[in-house]
Amino acid sequence: MESSSRLAALLIPLCLILSIGPQSVAQNSHEQWNSAGWVDDLHLIRQTLLTKYANLQWLIDERQVDLAALFSDIEARVRASGNDAAARAAFDRLIRKIDDGHVALQWPNRGGQDISNRSTPKDAPSLCAGAGYANKTGTTELISLLPGYTPITTSQIFQAGTIAVDDRRVGVLRIEAFMPQQNLKVCVDAVEKLKISVGMPCDDSCKERIEEHGYARMTTALEEDLRSMQSLGAEALLIDLTNNGGGSEWAEAVARMITGKRLISERLGYVRGSHWQKHWTELAGELRAFAKSAEPSDRARLEAWEAEANRAAEESSKPCSIQSDCSWLGRAGFSTGLVGSASSNEFVGKPWGKLVFSPAEFRYRDALWTKPVIVLVDQGTASAAEEFTAILQDNRAALIVGSRTFSAGCGHTDGGTPTALPRTGATLEVPDCARFRADGSNEVNGILPDVPIPWRSDDGVRFKARLLEVRLISLIRLALSGG
Repeated sequence: MESSSRLAALLIPLCLILSIGPQSVAQNSHEQWNSAGWVDDLHLIRQTLLTKYANLQWLIDERQVDLAALFSDIEARVRASGNDAAARAAFDRLIRKIDDGHVALQWPNRGGQDISNRSTPKDAPSLCAGAGYANKTGTTELISLLPGYTPITTSQIFQAGTIAVDDRRVGVLRIEAFMPQQNLKVCVDAVEKLKISVGMPCDDSCKERIEEHGYARMTTALEEDLRSMQSLGAEALLIDLTNNGGGSEWAEAVARMITGKRLISERLGYVRGSHWQKHWTELAGELRAFAKSAEPSDRARLEAWEAEANRAAEESSKPCSIQSDCSWLGRAGFSTGLVGSASSNEFVGKPWGKLVFSPAEFRYRDALWTKPVIVLVDQGTASAAEEFTAILQDNRAALIVGSRTFSAGCGHTDGGTPTALPRTGATLEVPDCARFRADGSNEVNGILPDVPIPWRSDDGVRFKARLLEVRLISLIRLALSGG
């Protein structure tokens, strides 16, 4: 394959450059500092990218990053650093150059242990803070600045309301994140409803109960707000996902709540190796166990899915170099699991439902909203928010408006595949999966809007609102016309 030959040409010089052993640090002002450990960790980063990074093919083919030149430059910077701070800056530069939202270096905390979660909570808000819940700071209030905005206080969980556009009523909804952890009220409500004691820290079981209640409350709240908009005569729905950094597979459930179309999720790609081999093998085992006691019709389906998981496990065990002609990523199933499209009631009462179709974890209802939908995105729209946007766009279920999204794509499954860097004490995280869109492209490219607005990441919210306002009439007309 021509592409593979070009990749090999790029990577062979990289291997030659990075196989050179650590050199002695320059004398004079640097003679007390040794770069050898840092260079060793840099080699480990390179090796991790070449073996565990889901978007390696994209980085080379799509972004056309010259890895050999990049690592040569970073190594030279590290060797010339003279101290740990400068060497760390070189490592951080490498991560910025890779520019993948799920590639990150977690540096050790030199300030001592964080004991905040061990303190005794005095009330529900302090317990929730210790459990990792907090209202998102620095978020926009774009929809409240639009003309004629009237808030809806039905659920009191989401910022929601209506606006008047071209003599038409439009529902507006702000989703800060596709998870409850960025809404303190959701957690406080859970503590009160579940009668959780505030006299002791929240352990893992406590956190699981709060999270489960949180998703249920958010799902109900969204339903309440959508019904309120319908009762007020809203003819279209505008969803603000600007600066939404993602969350969980709840995004897939929400997408199905706000359209009458039967959505098909993105295809899944996964990194070959022990991590995903374990994932598929364990999934096959769980499905086999459920099949033993299932009804005949369910047993047939479970056995078919078990066979599919076993095939994926076998495929994940086959090593594949980026220079070879095999597919860098294994392919199986969808972003939602082995099932990419299903009704919200298909797996009700099936304890194994969420194993094959992740939205089944949440008790939601399809098509609560069936009128036109507009989704606002910007450079801060990332991860699960991009997943939400991509499936709506691919299924022609919404009009996407704004600027290109963050480009985070799929992230880390089952805890991910973190790599400890022994010299620096840092941990390297790289994505182990990829989501592929209807046109075959990797979602990590970011979502290109159907209707662009010239927003920039550093624009103030009032200016962004003005740029949107001048287009509102044409946008609503386009959405209502089915454009």
